[in-house]
Amino acid sequence: MPTSKVNRNYQVTIPKDVRRKARIERGDTVMVEYDERLDNILVSPPKRGKRKTWVLGKKLRVDEIEAGIERGQTATR
Repeated sequence: MPTSKVNRNYQVTIPKDVRRKARIERGDTVMVEYDERLDNILVSPPKRGKRKTWVLGKKLRVDEIEAGIERGQTATR
């Protein structure tokens, strides 16, 4: 069974053969949870599938996007 050491930032490297079997790629997000019944840490691979996107018909400039983000952050405070 492959092992991995926890570094000072509490990060671990998923061994190559495990990444390959789980089809985990660079930039993927994985779910990490603790299972009390098994006294184990579980790492679940990412869900595969097509992400939904919409074309809204309006091209936005970077400053318009940033202004929208700022409005959203201000509204939630």
